[in-house]
Amino acid sequence: RSAVLPRDAAADGGPTLGVLLAIVDFPLLVAGYRAVIAAAADMRVVGAIDSRERMREQIAESAADIVVTGCLPNTSADCASFLAIEEIRAARPTARVLAVQCGGGSELFSLAIRAGAHGFLTREAAAGEVLTALRCISRGETYVSPSIVTRLVNTYVLRSTPDVPDDAFDALSERAREVFRLAAVGHTNREIARTLHLSEQTVHNHRATVMEKLGFHDRVELLRYALRRGLIQGTEL
Repeated sequence: RSAVLPRDAAADGGPTLGVLLAIVDFPLLVAGYRAVIAAAADMRVVGAIDSRERMREQIAESAADIVVTGCLPNTSADCASFLAIEEIRAARPTARVLAVQCGGGSELFSLAIRAGAHGFLTREAAAGEVLTALRCISRGETYVSPSIVTRLVNTYVLRSTPDVPDDAFDALSERAREVFRLAAVGHTNREIARTLHLSEQTVHNHRATVMEKLGFHDRVELLRYALRRGLIQGTEL
């Protein structure tokens, strides 16, 4: 049966980072994550959910700082997938979500991030990488398994990119360049506004200006250009 500790259970002087395991139908994976987290001094498992039936309610009542959930290419009655990620975000907006690839291929990464996950691990992730990912997203960063980052960088660098003169980017204002960089690595207008202390409308205007002056149509083109010019690093994705 699922077991979730209440919110006040973390106030015992123990590890401060509470991790809730919401990986359905993969008991061996849950056991592995539980063992890895138990060995870390700065975090602990605050519960495990084995069914989606009461997932939203149990997550809302838990002491979870991070919810680890399975990522599958389909949605079924008992699988935590993309809909579950959205449910987790709705149930506990302050919690960070780490999605773990339980099936399918690395293409699930982009779908999980769009659904609201803050990190994505392949099922082959070693213990050290699991802890690194948990600590990384707890600091407000985004973590993606290095093997996926490598494939993304190779794909975006090798694909054709619109031929944009360097002076087109250089002509952008400093603020527009900041918006460009954050947009390229996947931040939403709301996140950019919060980071740069701007209104969302101002960010929207800067973003529209960037896209128009550089002749881009979507974030993929922004990302390719940023990588080819060295404006961002693969580790930032």
